[in-house]
Amino acid sequence: MDLNSTLQKPELGPWRAGNTGTEGVWRFDSGQPGRHLMISALVHGNELCGAWALLGLLERGLRPARGSLTLAFCNLEAFDRFDPAQHDAARFVDEDLNRQWSEARLSEPTSRERRRAAVLRPFVEAADWLLDLHSMHERSAPLLLTGVQPRNLALARSLNGEAAIVIDAGHADGVRMRDFGRFGLADDQSPESRSLLLECGYHLEPRARDVAQDYCVRLLEAAGVVDASELGRLLPGWRRPDASQPAPALRVRAAVVARSERFRFHSAFSGLECIAQAGTVIGDNEGEPVVTPFDDCVLVMPSTRQARAGVTVVRLAERA
Repeated sequence: MDLNSTLQKPELGPWRAGNTGTEGVWRFDSGQPGRHLMISALVHGNELCGAWALLGLLERGLRPARGSLTLAFCNLEAFDRFDPAQHDAARFVDEDLNRQWSEARLSEPTSRERRRAAVLRPFVEAADWLLDLHSMHERSAPLLLTGVQPRNLALARSLNGEAAIVIDAGHADGVRMRDFGRFGLADDQSPESRSLLLECGYHLEPRARDVAQDYCVRLLEAAGVVDASELGRLLPGWRRPDASQPAPALRVRAAVVARSERFRFHSAFSGLECIAQAGTVIGDNEGEPVVTPFDDCVLVMPSTRQARAGVTVVRLAERA
């Protein structure tokens, strides 16, 4: 299998079964006090980098020294449909799994993704810390999404990795896993919880797998679940060099939501472009010009690949 040019679909083999009675979900308990860290992958079936990272952790026999560790391959039904020639079609089966994490939607399991979210819910609720691994529609530098809670921003900064940090409130079309339950509460209501969503890079880029592996190591160490020496022994080469300077932090101030699948950008943006002047036209939303609302506006994850009514096509951020 050639991983040097295009990231291939991993074969999960016996690791697909899980050990919890829920397909795709593994849980290991050290028997010692400590945090419960959950690392999730394949929330979208075409985002392979996280699956490679979890597969590597399982194949190398990683076990927690303290607390417990849950590893979850989430949307296996969508993953089974993956075709590198039409990889966007494997993002989900019925609807986006990463927009179903609200009581209202979980209580009405009307789609395959909602039913899968309901099955995964107990594992998410049991976790103290969550790292949700994703990849992107366009070729772009990695991003670490923190939500709006200061505790997550502090954790993101402490990791000292290469990903730019994005402080954001989520999407108009539904709640993400990383914002569900106590993960979405204010610091004074859930001081011990932490949740981060990592966008590792373009879906089919091998480097996205490297970023996923790097941040798995960083979170395992930061959570205190596995010692750094053991991580180095079991996962040689996984930890990439620390950032030479602190990663930039970007605070999302606005989001552009498509009115239809006909949304278009005026340039081929890939992400993290900084538009100097407010009022600059960057796209067309069913005949309405889309303009930057403030100076030095940074474009976060611009993409029309999933454009349709109600879907966020770009977020507009300032340096924090």
